[in-house]
Amino acid sequence: MSQAKTASPYSAKHEQLLMTELWDSALADDLEKFVMFVYPWGKANTPLAKFQGPRTWQRDELQAITEHIRNQKVKIARGEDPEMYRSSTASGRGIGKSSLTSWLNHWMMTTRLGSSSTTTANTETQLKSRTWAELGKWHTLSINSHWFDRTALSLKPADWFKQAVEKQLKIDTGYYYAQAQLWSEENPDAFAGIHNHNGVMLIFDEASGIPAPIWSVSEGFFTEPVLDRYWFCFSNPRRNTGEFYETFHRFREYWRRRNIDSRTVEGTDKKVLEDIVVKYGEDSDEARKEVKGEFPRQGDKQFINRDVVESAVDREIVQDPHAALVMGVDPARYGDDSTVIFFRQGRDARTIPFVKLKGADNMAVANKCAELILQYNPDAVCVDAGNGTGIIDRLREMKFKVHEVWFGSKPDEQEWADKRTEIWARMREWLGGGCLPKDRDLQDDLVGPDYKFVGAGDKIKLESKEEMKRRGLASPDAADALACTFAIKVARRDTRATNQRRAVRIARDVDYSLF
Repeated sequence: MSQAKTASPYSAKHEQLLMTELWDSALADDLEKFVMFVYPWGKANTPLAKFQGPRTWQRDELQAITEHIRNQKVKIARGEDPEMYRSSTASGRGIGKSSLTSWLNHWMMTTRLGSSSTTTANTETQLKSRTWAELGKWHTLSINSHWFDRTALSLKPADWFKQAVEKQLKIDTGYYYAQAQLWSEENPDAFAGIHNHNGVMLIFDEASGIPAPIWSVSEGFFTEPVLDRYWFCFSNPRRNTGEFYETFHRFREYWRRRNIDSRTVEGTDKKVLEDIVVKYGEDSDEARKEVKGEFPRQGDKQFINRDVVESAVDREIVQDPHAALVMGVDPARYGDDSTVIFFRQGRDARTIPFVKLKGADNMAVANKCAELILQYNPDAVCVDAGNGTGIIDRLREMKFKVHEVWFGSKPDEQEWADKRTEIWARMREWLGGGCLPKDRDLQDDLVGPDYKFVGAGDKIKLESKEEMKRRGLASPDAADALACTFAIKVARRDTRATNQRRAVRIARDVDYSLF
């Protein structure tokens, strides 16, 4: 930990010249020039003696920020509100993410006087021993390191510099810092940022492991329409669900995005990287995550592969009018959940649109179910009984036949821990030839749950809705409703067309092994 600096070690004239150079917009608003100026690149007897500057991908990011600043100044001159800068980088190992985050923190502290910068990471160990330790290295090397005092988790103006900024420039330094901040998934509001007209920067390191509540709270960092608002996310793409994944997918229009293959980056150990590719295969998930900077097809504990789901969305429907039509109902459990009603006929879960009901009570849901039963005449109606007993009772009062599905009940097959896991496994098998509607929420529902091994027999158990919510994921209501259609075996319609015992003609290429 450095000692507080009560006075500048240099003369007033030296400091004035240094400040003039660093605060000139030609340097302060051009990040590549700033980085080249403040660190001793290529200088003998320094750790940078053999390095001539940032790596190509780092220069690209610095140049993009510079262009953003230039464009936003034009907007401000026209009387328009400036846009914030969002950048998300998915990469393989060892490309120099921590170095770039160090430069960004130092740049904000040096050129955006009075600004606030916050850096967080997936774990406390990552944050302290790697991310902030790297900043310490670059702070020590910088030409103006004496302006700031560094602690284990912060960078703040030295006393003499703070006094000069307050008295001579009349800038409030109450929120002038760069800090490493831990987060708590149980108390995300504790991570909430402050509003700072002098500029705000937020950096997520190993962002794929940061849960949704922290991302949601972080939006509050940027509510002031000021020029200097920056949000950076860096990570190995270890999951194909979650908020970091969505910066490349659902929310991609808001983010500047890059996938970086570590093998293309200067200074990485190409042999180590190639060994990973050779060991696991060029298109393996290990190679994708650790080397190529691409999201895996399936997470480490993900129950359903996203590629399988996307194929089911793209697949053309194979019509089979004689297959049983099954209706599945997943009643809402909590105020922010929805009741979903799904229909599936053989391989087709697309033709009849699924219905989502928000805030409907049991009677309203039962009435909607009755309406749909009369409209489509399903061969079976399966309702999750865990929260649907009232719906089931009402439908039976209305003389409809309903099958109760108890998610926590004993499965038919011993490899599964409960009935819910078993029907999800049946649904997963069906997806290989099934057809789904093009609905993003449904796709996210299907790929969201992880699984774990439980009990003495290491039975497979699907992650519960409550566990998913703690990870910041939405309740998979639509997927559970579709899974309910696999809870019972229903005979094909053409086998029930007559009571006579005779051979039944089955349509070719539409039957499947489950039933």
